[in-house]
Amino acid sequence: MGSIWEIDFYSRPVLDSNNKKLWEVLVCESPLTIDTELDSLFKYSEYCSSSQVNSAWLKAALESAIEQAGTTPVKFRFFRIPMNNMITKACQELGIPAQPSRRTLALNQWLQQRNKEVYPQETGYQAATNPSVRVQISDPQRLPDALIGQKWIVTSLTASDLAQMSQWDISFGEAFPLALSNLTLDTIVPGIIIYSPRAIPLAGWMSGLEIAALKVDTRLTPTRLVLETGASDSWLLANITNPQTLQTAQEFEQAKQNANQVHFIAVQSSPESEVFAGFWLLQEINLP
Repeated sequence: MGSIWEIDFYSRPVLDSNNKKLWEVLVCESPLTIDTELDSLFKYSEYCSSSQVNSAWLKAALESAIEQAGTTPVKFRFFRIPMNNMITKACQELGIPAQPSRRTLALNQWLQQRNKEVYPQETGYQAATNPSVRVQISDPQRLPDALIGQKWIVTSLTASDLAQMSQWDISFGEAFPLALSNLTLDTIVPGIIIYSPRAIPLAGWMSGLEIAALKVDTRLTPTRLVLETGASDSWLLANITNPQTLQTAQEFEQAKQNANQVHFIAVQSSPESEVFAGFWLLQEINLP
């Protein structure tokens, strides 16, 4: 699989010499495997005057990034919905698809680092002038009819177990190095395994969704197990009505908190299977 890049093109908490917001494009490579070396991930940044903010400027900046990297990504991910049209247009003109996604873990960490260490050092820095992203999550969609009614269980693995993930037989999936989430090897990481006789089609369908996180949604009755995907989409995996299952779901959420919101979702044909049709390592994050 080729590389995937994460993009953010937005104003920063810095004013230029004309007292206008300074914009910046950040591009970084997505870590796709558990054993990715974080220091090896490609990064590119370039400031942009507010008077130059358009898809043509962004396209040129991305071309510079590609030239510097010496490789072309197979797709871009971005989390800022207000920038959807501009980012999508620039990427389309490059012939590279761009997908809204909350699976921008490396970019999120880089933005946090720049907000603490880089922007405050710039002339014209204005603290706290950029609000956090507020994503309006859509109501969960129904799963396709062919995928409804699958069995699922809550389980857990240690971070040490997950560190061996590159040796497992997995048809579809994605991971990231545990160092990105500051987990120690003895951390208990919760997860959910879906068992389905249609394991491969289910995992194949899920692989196109930009899977972001699993959440137990208690806002409505009954409580729901929801798969969050893309920048604001979600899918109803199950309604939770049984008191024992509800307690298990609540324990899953508590275990997520204890693991810095790291968790996983897996798909297998049966409990006896020794291979995974799908396995995704996930982390629920607050976007900057």
